[in-house]
Amino acid sequence: MSSSPGRFCSKKLNCSMEDLPEALLTEILNRITTTSDLNSLSLVSKQLYRIEGNQRDAIRVGSGLCTATKALTSLCGRFPNLRKVEIDYSGWIPGHGKQLDNKGLSVFSSHCSSLIDLTLSFCSHIDDSGLGCLVNCKKLVSLRLNSTPQITSIGLFSVAVGCTSLSALHLIDCEEIDNVEWLEYLGRDGSLEELVVKNCKGINHHDFIKFGSGWMKLQKFEFERKRGRYDLLDPGNVVYDSSYDAHNMDIYDFCCESLKDLRLAHIETWPEAGLRVLLGKCKALEKLCLQYVRALNDNDIIALSRSCSNLKRISLWLNLQRYSSDVNYCETRTSFTDKSLYALALNCRMLQMIDLSFTGCDADWPSEIGFTQEGFLVLIQSCPIRVLVLNNANFFDDEGMKALSSLPHLETLELILCHAVTDAGMRFIAHTPCLSNLTLRMCHNVTDVGVAELEDAQKLESLVIESCGEVSLQAAQRVAKSVQYSSECSNALMKKIGLGGY
Repeated sequence: MSSSPGRFCSKKLNCSMEDLPEALLTEILNRITTTSDLNSLSLVSKQLYRIEGNQRDAIRVGSGLCTATKALTSLCGRFPNLRKVEIDYSGWIPGHGKQLDNKGLSVFSSHCSSLIDLTLSFCSHIDDSGLGCLVNCKKLVSLRLNSTPQITSIGLFSVAVGCTSLSALHLIDCEEIDNVEWLEYLGRDGSLEELVVKNCKGINHHDFIKFGSGWMKLQKFEFERKRGRYDLLDPGNVVYDSSYDAHNMDIYDFCCESLKDLRLAHIETWPEAGLRVLLGKCKALEKLCLQYVRALNDNDIIALSRSCSNLKRISLWLNLQRYSSDVNYCETRTSFTDKSLYALALNCRMLQMIDLSFTGCDADWPSEIGFTQEGFLVLIQSCPIRVLVLNNANFFDDEGMKALSSLPHLETLELILCHAVTDAGMRFIAHTPCLSNLTLRMCHNVTDVGVAELEDAQKLESLVIESCGEVSLQAAQRVAKSVQYSSECSNALMKKIGLGGY
């Protein structure tokens, strides 16, 4: 009986592959990036199976992983040179089988001698004992813990002491981490270059002052406080001093001159200054993101501008707060005024990306936003702006769009809830020299007529229209090579404008 054509081709392919030099097979595998394709190709021959297993340096596992010791040992043997492992149980339910536990993590840590990057997400069966096994990973450089409810400060301290190569640490939604002995130890060791802490209720932003000399080497730092549901919309009863200057004296004795990327979110910097002092100390800073930080004022941005001439990206997400510089007068507004914009325009001439978001501000009360269009235009005309995002900027109108049209470097523009922008503004923006990406979200005074102005210019690579009631899909489709259109608000948009859940 003759072989079927399919079987003949398979044998022929198998023989052909087996005859190829190993260096060539390795090069072929290097050019394949999709995991499913690599898995399929490795079944063609034993040689490919072995080479592909030796080359694979990263895996992502979770629900469906067999957690038996023998199976995990076999998995590690199949991929002996793993450098990056992600264990993710997001969406897991008991019906999906057992989660990886302390014993399973011990198998990974003892068999993956090349491991440098580990992520544990939603791993509810791993506790401090399991985390302590990571001391076997002498090369571990990066550790990310995301929603690991049984891990406490004790386990984290064992990692800080035992993993001497650790340079990046991310803690997200880790509810049981409270005391910061681990932070003090890492500060004394001085090896961390990246530290990210989000939504860990036991960690306060004042705790990071204890990081001490660790700030010297740190290049990226993020801290986001776990917040309440209505934090964004409630200005609170505390009145902050708009003239307070946390930078005219050296409150804390530490240096952070290597810091390039800084993000602070949902923290209160009053009555203790805390992390706001970073704004006057980061001479190498290139990227800054301040999201709903309470009690900041113009003196903070002025200090920042004087020390950070290399600043390239700035995101300011602001909500209403109460300020006073006179006991007889109090105003409810966002944190910064045009003084901040003028300082940035004067001292930060390398700015390329600006993201301004204003939550809870009413268009009928322009004074609730501390910025004016005049101050804003001074800033954008002083810097080589390539990316601009404006969210609920009620000071910005068609005259502002006219000014944008003369910016020589502007490539990407995103407008959200900018109700003062009309079809006339679209006529101006159509003539912006380098504009290639435009996003309009909830801009209800832009219509098909305004969008048609963009069609005539024929410049846009991409156009995103979301919940702009007067713009039709038909009009949008004629404007750019790539078009995304939705008549409804996405969850991501609702969250960004301060109306989504947490």
